[in-house]
Amino acid sequence: MSTKLTSGTRRTAVLLATAAASLLAAASAAEAHVTVNPNSVSQGGYTKVSFRVPNEEANASTTALEVDIPVDHPIASVSVRPVPGWTATTTTTQLATPIKTGDGEVTAAVSKIVWTGGKIDPGQFQEFDVSLGPLPKDTDQIVFKALQTYSDGNVVRWIDLQQPGQPAPDHPAPVLHLTPAAANGSTTGATGSGSTTAPAGSTATTPTGAPTTAPSVSLAADGDAKAGSGSSSSSDTSARTLGVAGLIVGALGFGTAIVALRRKDTSSS
Repeated sequence: MSTKLTSGTRRTAVLLATAAASLLAAASAAEAHVTVNPNSVSQGGYTKVSFRVPNEEANASTTALEVDIPVDHPIASVSVRPVPGWTATTTTTQLATPIKTGDGEVTAAVSKIVWTGGKIDPGQFQEFDVSLGPLPKDTDQIVFKALQTYSDGNVVRWIDLQQPGQPAPDHPAPVLHLTPAAANGSTTGATGSGSTTAPAGSTATTPTGAPTTAPSVSLAADGDAKAGSGSSSSSDTSARTLGVAGLIVGALGFGTAIVALRRKDTSSS
């Protein structure tokens, strides 16, 4: 027996297919955040992190990345790895309370890094490496608010914080979680990327010089950069989980609806 779908049934099927496609797009977008990797290291040591920047636009390239380095828990030594085609510019800020180090007091710290001059085309991503240390011991996380600028002038503000009991934000800020140092004195965290001394060949120096010129878009007025103590879960992981779960539910609903509609049309023919 042949089965024919009525016009109403066809319209319903089209709507369900559109919804399923939207869920697929949402799940893909949930994974395409600006993130810091690794996202967990030990307090007190030096580490290298990478800011991973995917291009989410279909018809524009990423042309600039601005990352805020909070000075409420300042980091004495911040240095960047050169990226071919890109120019890194840092801004330093005078500290209200100097940092005491083995080399003396540090009175200014890097508060912003801006990468410009290159581009990340659609379907591509780039990683920007930064060496940091010593990492603070008086907080369990560092929030790096970031701005991603596209060639069409669009600016995506990765500045939102995960709040306890709330859905994952659409544009979560990259968060570096800090774990207590091991009891034996080693500061190697779960990722194994920390150490108690500066990396070989590098020197922890006091940032000097006048602040550099910052881009016209500023992070300074974006609110408090500190999250509550209950927000230790990764925003990127939460967003990815929600996106995949939505995709699965949408696919199951789509399949169930089609089967039910086909049975209905078969029985009525």
